[in-house]
Amino acid sequence: MILDQFGRRVRELRKPVRSEVSKVSIKDRWSTYPSRGLTPERLASILLLADQGDVTSQSELFEEMEEKDTHLSAELLKRKNAVNSLNFGIAPYGEGSKLKEKPDKKDEKVADFCRDVLFSMPDFEDSLFDLLDAIGKGFAASEILWDVDGSNTVITGLKWIHQKRLTFVKDFSPRIITDQNLFGEEIPPFKVVYHRHKARSGYDTRAGMLRVCAWMYLFKNYSIKDWVAFCEVFGMPLRLGKYHPGASTDDKDALVTAIQALGADAAGIISDSTEIEFVEAMKGSTKENVYKALADFCNREISKAIVGATLTTDVGEKGSYAASKTHNEVRLDLVKSDSWSLANTLRMQVLRPLVGFNFGWDAPVPWFQFHLQEPEDLKTLSEVYKNLVEFGQPVSAEHVRDRFGIPMPEEGETLLQVRGPEQPAAPASLKMIMKSAKRDENRFSQEDVDNLSRDGAIAANRAVSALLKPVLDMIEGAESLEEIGEKIYTLYPMLDGKEFEELLAKAMFAAGLTGYAAAEADED
Repeated sequence: MILDQFGRRVRELRKPVRSEVSKVSIKDRWSTYPSRGLTPERLASILLLADQGDVTSQSELFEEMEEKDTHLSAELLKRKNAVNSLNFGIAPYGEGSKLKEKPDKKDEKVADFCRDVLFSMPDFEDSLFDLLDAIGKGFAASEILWDVDGSNTVITGLKWIHQKRLTFVKDFSPRIITDQNLFGEEIPPFKVVYHRHKARSGYDTRAGMLRVCAWMYLFKNYSIKDWVAFCEVFGMPLRLGKYHPGASTDDKDALVTAIQALGADAAGIISDSTEIEFVEAMKGSTKENVYKALADFCNREISKAIVGATLTTDVGEKGSYAASKTHNEVRLDLVKSDSWSLANTLRMQVLRPLVGFNFGWDAPVPWFQFHLQEPEDLKTLSEVYKNLVEFGQPVSAEHVRDRFGIPMPEEGETLLQVRGPEQPAAPASLKMIMKSAKRDENRFSQEDVDNLSRDGAIAANRAVSALLKPVLDMIEGAESLEEIGEKIYTLYPMLDGKEFEELLAKAMFAAGLTGYAAAEADED
C-alpha cells in the first residue's frame, strides 16, 4: 500500500504526472489589497473566511503585511534565513537512521542518485526559501516538475505556488484552484510539495505566524496613521494670514492662495495691506509619545511571536548583552524545529517519490539533513575533557578531534609539546628563611613570620580568585537568583583548585621549615 503526501491511498505508480497543474494565470498578479482601510471588523471577517477554507483574502493580507511592516518583514526573514543559510546534505538510509553500523551499497547508490538530481536543479536553495514561506503563512506549496532522462525519472525544478491558488473549502486537504474550477482540483499524488509549518496544533489555515501577528499589525497601523496625522497638524508651523478690516474680497482670496502656496513652495503674492504670520508648533513636551509607545509595544509582541524573544532584535534601554545572548539561545530551538520540519517534508515528498519511481517503492528512502552547529564554549569544553581524563574516564583522540574540529597530525608534521610547569619564584621571606637556616648564628624574629604570612596571603588571594572565576562570571551574567541557583551546581567540574593546593602545600612546608630552623637555633 502506498500513501501519498496527503495520506491518500494510491495504486503503485510507475510514472509521475508531467503536465503542469498550477499554470500561471493573469489573475495571480491581481490583489484586492485587503489591508487598505483595514478595520477590526474587516480583519475578523478575513480570518473567518480562512477558517471556512477560503484563504484568498488572508493570503493577500499576509503578503501585504510583509510588504508594509518593516519590523515584521525583518523578523520573518530572520527565521527563514536562519534555516536557508545552513549547509545541507543527503545521507544514506542506514547512516541517517543509525539502524545499521554502516550503510550498504544499495543505500549509498540511492543517496548518490538523489544528490545528483537535487543538487543539479537550478535555484534549489531558492526553492527551499519558497517552502519556508510556510513559517509566516502556515503552509507553502511548490509544484514538482518531473521529466524523464533515459531510463531515469528526474526532477527538473520546484515551481512556487501562491497560497491564494489553494483552497480548503471541500475538505482539510489543499486543492488547486483553476479557471475552470473555483472549488479546486484534487492534487495528483507526488505532484506538489506541501510544507505545513506546525507552529501549533490545528488546521493549516490557522497555523501561520502572521495569523498571530495580524492584530498587532492592525493596532500598529492605526498608531502610525495617527502619528503621521499628528505630525502634519502639530509638526508644521501654522500659516496664519491677517488682513485689515477694509480688505476687499480679492485681497482675501489672494491671501488664501498665498497661504496655500506656502505649504508647497514657500512663495506667494499678496497685497501690501495684508500680513502673514508663522506660528510655530510647540517643539518640546514632557509627555510620553503614546503613538511611539504603542508602535514599540506592537513590535515587541511581534518579535515574541516570530523569534520567541525581543532582545535578539533590539537590546533596548534596559537590555543587556547577557540577556540578549540568552534569548539568542532560545532562537536556536526555533532553527532546529524549522530545519527538522522542512527536512522531513523534503524527505517524504521529494526524495520518497524520486526513489519510488527509480528504485521501487520498497527501497529505503535516504535522509535530507540540515547541518546545524551549536555554538560552544571550547575553553569550558576542554576543561571538562581534561577533568574527565584526570578522573580516569577513557576518551579517544578521534572523538576529541571530531568535537573540536582539529585534524589528526600527519607524518612529518611538527607536534606541539606541553611545556613543563615553571617553578614560581620563592617569596622574599622564604629566601631569607633558607638563607638563615644555613647560619646558626641567625635567629628568627616575629618580623620574619609576619613577612611569610603576608606573602602567603597575597598568593592565596590570587589563587582563590582563579578558583572562583567561573562562579563570578556566572553570577555576573545571570538575570535572577533562580538562575544562579540552577547553574551553581553545574560549575563544580570547572573549579580548578590546583594552584591553591600547591600554595597551601608550600606554605605548610615553609612554616614547618621555619619552626624547625627556629628550634635548632634555640638549642644552640
